[in-house]
Amino acid sequence: MHRLNAWLRRHPVVVDAAWAAMVLFVGLLPNDSFSDGWRFDAQILIAVLLPALMVFRRRFPDVTVAAATGLGLGQVAADVLPAASSLAYLVFAYTGAAFGQKWTSRLALVAGLAAGPLVFWQLHPLKTVANGAGDYHTRPYSFGEAALITLLMSTPFILCWAWGRLTRVRRAYLTELEDRAARLERERDAQSKVAVAAERARIARELHDVVAHNVSVMIVQADGAAYVLDNSPQQAKEALGTIASTGRQALVEMRRLLGVLRTADTAEEYVPQPGVEELPELLEQVRTAGLQVDYATSGHPRELPRGVELTVYRIVQEALTNVRKHGGPDVHARVAVDFGERELAVLVEDDGRGSTDEQLAVGGADGLGHGLIGMRERVGMVSGSLDVGPRPGGGFRIRAILPLKAAH
Repeated sequence: MHRLNAWLRRHPVVVDAAWAAMVLFVGLLPNDSFSDGWRFDAQILIAVLLPALMVFRRRFPDVTVAAATGLGLGQVAADVLPAASSLAYLVFAYTGAAFGQKWTSRLALVAGLAAGPLVFWQLHPLKTVANGAGDYHTRPYSFGEAALITLLMSTPFILCWAWGRLTRVRRAYLTELEDRAARLERERDAQSKVAVAAERARIARELHDVVAHNVSVMIVQADGAAYVLDNSPQQAKEALGTIASTGRQALVEMRRLLGVLRTADTAEEYVPQPGVEELPELLEQVRTAGLQVDYATSGHPRELPRGVELTVYRIVQEALTNVRKHGGPDVHARVAVDFGERELAVLVEDDGRGSTDEQLAVGGADGLGHGLIGMRERVGMVSGSLDVGPRPGGGFRIRAILPLKAAH
C-alpha cells in the first residue's frame, strides 16, 4: 500500500484521469437536467470538456482553471442548465487555490463567489406559497431569501477554494521543513569536515613536535655513540641507553596522541598532556643530547589552563629542536618563563649561527615551515602573540606572550 501511494504521488496525472473518468461517466448518464435540441448537444460537449481539463489540471493549473471559468460563463450565457458534470467546477476551484499562481487563485475565488448568484439568476426560481383559501400560487423570492440561497450555492465553491489554499500552505510548510533539514544536514556535514580538518591539523602538529624532537635527540646520540664507540665504550653505552629511553618516550607520546582516535573509555589509558611542570625533564633530556640550556622562571607559578600548558611545552620543545639542528657547534640556549599577573611570557634564545640559517630552520626539518606554522597556530588558539627573529648580538630568539586570568 505504501508503494502504491508513493507511485500515485509521483504520477498525479493517473489519479486525475481516474477522477475525470468518473465525472465523464456520471455526466453522460441520462437525467432530468438534460435539455432538448442544441442545448442537449452543449451539455454533452461540456460533460466531455470538463473531464478533459481535469486530466491536465495539475500540470497546467493556470490554463485549465481559466478555461473552466470561461466554459462556465459560456454555459450561463447560453442558458445551458447545470448537469452532473458541473461538479467538476468544484475541482477547479480547489485547483486554482492549491496549484495556480496568485492571479489564478484569485480568479477561482471570484468565480466561486459568483457561481451562486449566476446559477440563481439562470434558473429564475419562483417560490410556491399557499393562500388562506388553500390555493397555491408562485411568487419571486424576496431579496433576503435570494441572498441566502445564493450564499448556500456558493458555499461549496468557497469551501473547495479554502481547502486548496490550506493544501498550498501545508505543501509550502513541508517544503520549507525539507529545505531546512537539508540545509542543517549540509551544515552538519560542513562542521564535521571542519572538525575533522582541525583535529587532523592538531594531530599533525603534535606528531611533528614529538617526532622532530625525539628523533633529533636519537640522531645526535647515535652519531655520538658511533664516534666514541672504539675509544670510549662506556660513553657509547650511555648514548645507546639515552637513545632507548628517548625512543620509549616518543612511543608513549605517540600512543597518547593517537589515543584521540580511540573511544573515550580507552583514552584514559594514556598519560596526560605535558605542561610547564614537565619542562625540567625536557631540558634534562636536551642537555643529555649535548645542548647547554639554562632555565629560569619568575613571577608566581600557578596552575594554568591545559591549553596554555601544552602550548608552552611545545614551543620550548620545537625551539630547542631547531637550536640543536641549526645552531651550530658549542651553541648555548636559554629558556625563561615569566608568570605575570595577566600574561605568561616564554622566551627561548640561543647564541648560535644567527638568523639567516635558523629563520629557515624554524619551519622544521622538511623546510616547509611546519614548525613555525605550528607555533603560530598554538599561540593563536590561546589568543596570544609570537615574535620570532634574530637576536641582537647573534643567535636567534623566540618570544611568546600568552594571556592569563589575573592571579588571586
